[in-house]
Amino acid sequence: MATSPKTPTFKKDKKDESFFDKISGTLARKKHKAKEVNELQEEGKHAIDDPSLSPDLAGTFVLDEGEERSMIEPASRDDPKFKELQKVLIEWINDTLVENRIIVKDIEEDLFDGQILGKLIEKLADIKLEVAEVTQSEQGQKQKLKTVLDTTNRLLNLPRWNHQQKWSMESIHSKNIVAIIHLLVALAQHFRAPIRFPEHVSVNVVVVQRRDGQLATRKVVEELTTTNDMMQGKFERDAFDTLFDHAPDKLNVVKRSLITFVNKHLNKINLEVTDLDTQFADGVYLVLLMGLLEGYFVPLYSFHLTPDSFDQKVHNVQFSLELMQDGGLPKPKARPEDIVNLDLKATLRVLYNLFTKYKHLN
Repeated sequence: MATSPKTPTFKKDKKDESFFDKISGTLARKKHKAKEVNELQEEGKHAIDDPSLSPDLAGTFVLDEGEERSMIEPASRDDPKFKELQKVLIEWINDTLVENRIIVKDIEEDLFDGQILGKLIEKLADIKLEVAEVTQSEQGQKQKLKTVLDTTNRLLNLPRWNHQQKWSMESIHSKNIVAIIHLLVALAQHFRAPIRFPEHVSVNVVVVQRRDGQLATRKVVEELTTTNDMMQGKFERDAFDTLFDHAPDKLNVVKRSLITFVNKHLNKINLEVTDLDTQFADGVYLVLLMGLLEGYFVPLYSFHLTPDSFDQKVHNVQFSLELMQDGGLPKPKARPEDIVNLDLKATLRVLYNLFTKYKHLN
């Protein structure tokens, strides 16, 4: 009698058990990960109550305790005036660096590592930075950027520790476009860039910070430009504005009178001015003239007798303006950078102030 065949049984070997264990472990990890994601989302819902902060935006902020990040709102990024400001700055940079064959196309992507910013500072200030020409590592980029920004802040006469400063090495390197634009606008103002900004450009920025394990947000309105008159240091019109606009034929008469005045005193130390437009631009004659008018010797260590950079010339002119204020003259409308950049109207204003006070001095 035939026996019925036994139903075959399958026994899991060690390889099968390992495989099934892996599947189970993977599923468990996925569930755990999903739980963490849900918790993070719930935390975001409670912490981020600003309706302008979209879920996509919130997801970009993975912060350590106390760390802060900011991001421009999409609507502000698309604002036509904001785009126009970027366009003006990019064209200015490219025009300035045309001899270096450098072309900037994107402010965020092209300027964050300090390479092009360094070249821009060298060109504007006529200096040579002691930095590596090319840096690939993140650490090398940050070190170079720090050197560039330290030099920039010094040129802009900013205090070393300025908590209100609108840019930093970290913000620039993290491609914070608002910080980069604040820096570029400040440079363009300082070095009297021949450009006109779109006026009253502001952007909304969302700032996110992790405090006590929670995400806290706030919205900040960043003012990038005001009016061109205010940014260029222009104030109420005076007699020199009228002279330049409506009586240019009398300009040479004024210049001759001022040349006669300054030479009356500079001749005492065998110096003579023949070109009012250029000879005061480095500040040396202004410093020496103030010493002669006030009757004291200006120590040579307090200014650059033979300045060879924009920074040194600005120092000299600034020092001379401080001497004038010490002598009782009002703070001049002109900026030191204006005189260094051969702004004749600024030079005439300063010299006329001296003439008004000291014209009867022998």
